[in-house]
Amino acid sequence: MRRRDFIKATAISAVTWPLAARAQQTMPVIGFLSSVSTNEDFFRQGLKEAGYVEGENVTILYRSSNEIDRLPALADDLARRRVAVIAAFGHTAAFAAKAATTTIPITFIAAEDPVQLGLVASLARPGGNLTGVNMFATELVAKRLQLLRELIPAISRLAVLVDPSSPTVVETTLRDLEPAARAMGLEIRVLNASSSQEITAAFATFMRERPDALFVNTGPLFTARRVQLATQAARHMLPMISANRQITEAGGLMSYGASITNAYHQVGVYVGRILKGEKPGDLPVVQSSKFELVINAETARMLGITVPQSLLSTADEMIE
Repeated sequence: MRRRDFIKATAISAVTWPLAARAQQTMPVIGFLSSVSTNEDFFRQGLKEAGYVEGENVTILYRSSNEIDRLPALADDLARRRVAVIAAFGHTAAFAAKAATTTIPITFIAAEDPVQLGLVASLARPGGNLTGVNMFATELVAKRLQLLRELIPAISRLAVLVDPSSPTVVETTLRDLEPAARAMGLEIRVLNASSSQEITAAFATFMRERPDALFVNTGPLFTARRVQLATQAARHMLPMISANRQITEAGGLMSYGASITNAYHQVGVYVGRILKGEKPGDLPVVQSSKFELVINAETARMLGITVPQSLLSTADEMIE
């Protein structure tokens, strides 16, 4: 290369690289905060629907941990990095994000009424810097119990696993579960678990007491420990129902709840709208409207349970 051409090429590079760097710096950054790293594809689909594609015109910083206690530190990290929006999946992540910043917009998925939880002022006008999706996980407790009885008519003793670190969720669940169980003539035994070790201890109690089935409450801990739950339930031949299809996919018997994939998609859409200038406080909390009954047919066979035709015809998915 001639010296003149080399100088010209160097000059062009000196102009091009700073421009590219500035373009990269101006690309909005989303903070993705979750106790479980799943369903990102549906979040990205929602973003795409709103006009944003990861790597093209938006960057996503993923922060997740199976250790729930780490979520506040991860939220603080995203706040320090001054991300444009935080997408928080689960009420624990939502509270961690809320504690980390009062200025960065936050979109969330919450298992129950976010007004009752204290995340937003109202569903129609959330106010502040948060909005998101309510999945009605606790509101469907009685329906979940009804489906369990339909699948296993002979059950009389039910173990209930709850996470006491989410007292509002536990209170709401038991408020609906206890009268529904009494109406069905079911004896319930409630056990607490807020760590992996306590889940193991709970199953040791189940082994001694021999309940007919296990009702797993909603919560990020149980989603994060879904493989442990499924493994322990299989080991003790214990039919398990939950609100979370992810637990059923891991080997649980059955789940009934709002579509988690739809919720992730909606959060992606809301993040895109916020990036375009809308304020989270003006975006109403979305109430989930699609509910899924998922049955793990392989687990049913292992437990010797025959799924009745009434459930076969209404199930949204049978996992083989």
